[in-house]
Parts: sequence; structure tokens; C-alpha cells
Amino acid sequence: MIIRKFHRRNLPHLYYNDGIYFITYRLAGTIPLHILEQFQMELSKSGKENLNIRDKRIFKKYDDYLDKSSQGRNYLKKKDFAEIVSHTLHYPDGKDYFLICYCIMPNHVHLVFDLLKTNKGVSKIMQSIKRISALRCNKLLNKKGKFWQDESFDRLVRDDVELYFIINYVINNPVKAGLIGDWRNWQYTYLANEYR
Repeated sequence: MIIRKFHRRNLPHLYYNDGIYFITYRLAGTIPLHILEQFQMELSKSGKENLNIRDKRIFKKYDDYLDKSSQGRNYLKKKDFAEIVSHTLHYPDGKDYFLICYCIMPNHVHLVFDLLKTNKGVSKIMQSIKRISALRCNKLLNKKGKFWQDESFDRLVRDDVELYFIINYVINNPVKAGLIGDWRNWQYTYLANEYR
């Protein structure tokens, strides 16, 4: 039986109890309010544009901004922080999901996974990943408070063609951002053997 949950905060979220998901989440405070407001204005002007196309276009704007931003928090470029995040992404592998790929960028993370039948739900999986990694990273920073932005961008992958393009996008994000010449040399990119 397919169970579907929908909720909206600033971004719409549609979760099924199975399927492949593409998730992007970022450090808190990495996009200034005036930039977010600018993106929202552009979104409101898009009118009756196809939602699928609009979502992809908006996602690209956010991601391009994050890739180019050297301002704000960029903790994940430090080895200790990236290793904490990497560990929290691998922990649910085989329990809640099959981990397909991820890329840990200096201020955000791209993640693709296939839900297993025994999963606790996308929302709870992401809450757990973010909560545990935030606690550990904040301990390194010797501080408390918000580490991750509350919401994540998430998308149910529709088919194998879309999955192919998403995987390429994720693993090549450091190349696109100008951080490295070959994705294989980015220390915090992971691609499951089944997809190589």
C-alpha cells in the first residue's frame, strides 16, 4: 500500500513510503533574507508555469547561489565536520534506505536514496540525520543552536532517466562549483557501486 503525506512550510513536501528521493539541505544562515525574498518575488511572477519546471528552476537558483557563496557558514569544507555528516548519511544505509549517492559541499549537502520497506519516513529520516549531525558539529564549534536550515528541498525521483541526471548533478556539483576538476577527487562525494 502506498502512503502519501503532504505538508507545506515555505517549500511543499510530498512524501511516499517508498521510492527514490533527492534531498538538498543547507547550513542555517547561508542565504541572506534579501536574497530569499528576491527568489520569492521571482517565483510569484512565474504565474501558471508548469510546477515541475518551476521547481527545477527555483532549485537551480538556490543551488547556484550556494555553490558561489563564500560568505556565511562554510563549516562543511573542514574535514571534521564533513566526516560527521558523512557518518550520519551512511548510518541509515541498509536500515531506512539504500544510499545511492551524496555530495557534501562547503555549505550544503545533496543526497539521493531509495527507501527500504522498513523505513521510518523521509521526514523522520532527515530529522534524525540533521539532529545528530547538528549536535556533533555544534560540539566541535563549542556552541548550541541552529546548525541546519529547518527545511530541505526534496523531490521524489520519477524514473530512471531523471535518476541518471540527478546522480550526475550530485556527483559533479564540486566540478560545477569550480572546486575541483574531477568528481572522483572530491573527498566527500559518494556513489554506490551499483551506479558506477
